[in-house]
Amino acid sequence: MAEIIFQAAEFLAEGRPVMVLPDEEMLSTQAAADILSVSRQYLVRLVDAGELPAEMVGSHRRLRAADVAAFKAARDAKRNSALDRLTSLSEDVDGYALGNKPR
Repeated sequence: MAEIIFQAAEFLAEGRPVMVLPDEEMLSTQAAADILSVSRQYLVRLVDAGELPAEMVGSHRRLRAADVAAFKAARDAKRNSALDRLTSLSEDVDGYALGNKPR
């Protein structure tokens, strides 16, 4: 518990938002989209494509907070891996050396 509070405090100090939700919390598509920083329509497309699980409650889609968090973690890991690879490629061609311009 102390680790969670410490990490939340670090995020807040960096100006990043912090949200605490129970894993079983059911979210609307708009709430899930807000957490993922995407549009609601894009989130609906992810659900319809089967990339993000959801349940229908009447005519509304509901997503488990745990599923949204897992999707976000996987997406962020993939994004960070791609950025690391791009950085490595740039370093390999001295893309960060001052005064050098890529040819």
